[in-house]
Amino acid sequence: MKNREEERLLIKIARMYYEEGMTQGAIAKELGIYRTTIGRMLKKAREKGIVTITIRGDSADRIFDLEYQLEKTFQLKEAIIVPSERDHSPEEKKKAIGRAGADLLKRIVRDHDVVGFAWGSTLAGMVGQFSDIKQRRADFVPLVGGPGTMDSKYHVNTIVYNVANAFGGTTHFIDAAAIVEKKETRDDIMRSHYFRKILDLWRNLTIAVVGIGAPISSSNMIWTGFFGDMEIQELNRLGAIGEICSRYFDREGNLLHPEVNERTVAIELDRLKNLKYSIGMAESVEKVPSIIGAMKGRYINVLISNEETAEAILNS
Repeated sequence: MKNREEERLLIKIARMYYEEGMTQGAIAKELGIYRTTIGRMLKKAREKGIVTITIRGDSADRIFDLEYQLEKTFQLKEAIIVPSERDHSPEEKKKAIGRAGADLLKRIVRDHDVVGFAWGSTLAGMVGQFSDIKQRRADFVPLVGGPGTMDSKYHVNTIVYNVANAFGGTTHFIDAAAIVEKKETRDDIMRSHYFRKILDLWRNLTIAVVGIGAPISSSNMIWTGFFGDMEIQELNRLGAIGEICSRYFDREGNLLHPEVNERTVAIELDRLKNLKYSIGMAESVEKVPSIIGAMKGRYINVLISNEETAEAILNS
């Protein structure tokens, strides 16, 4: 009789909670049972199979499944996947990812956060995507110097300015290229008075938003004129598969230490590993090995990409 009474009570509580929409506090008051007991009994009802939960969606089910698989496979805090549309241009694909990035920042940025950005066309897709934002007393800072001859709309300072302006936060700039000609020049920049503030912000970074560069054979760094044949040969010899903030890594996410590192004005990637949010924004099948390397290296704990790229990652 005891088991039957327990089962009857479990069914009653489950119906009150799931079918009638009553809160656990209201059920406890009506039945004269402690609220903590209600929580334990709801859990027991699920364990005994009295309650089974089926999550039903719509045509987005496939997207949710991809996000779940990516989160579990690569131990991500979150994966955000946007649908891939066959007729979308490369620019439209980047805009869709930029919109998802903007929505995430609207959700997570808080007062006193320090939010850092890299540069590139995918991150630039966020510009103009912010609306109805709660203003935040936060700092927004570049994580790497500028991209040489790249279009100014992709420049890290442009991205930082626009996002900071949307949030009403404080903007900081880096007045230097990502890669300079000599190690001594880089050292002078990093030791300069104005750069001390940048270094302090990097030490207190809470959120990073970065792009993920493709393998060196097609890297943006080549067409922006930073590298000559010797640098490219060295990176290929070392097994470079991708880059974040002009720092290179291999297929397993191991950091590489080419000579060019000594001329790079950028945050060290190890600083990204323990952040509250380190967000990687990237798409294209070509970048799949680079994205996997970034996740294996734990340089990002959130991935924003599209359906096509997510499927390729999981099938690789």
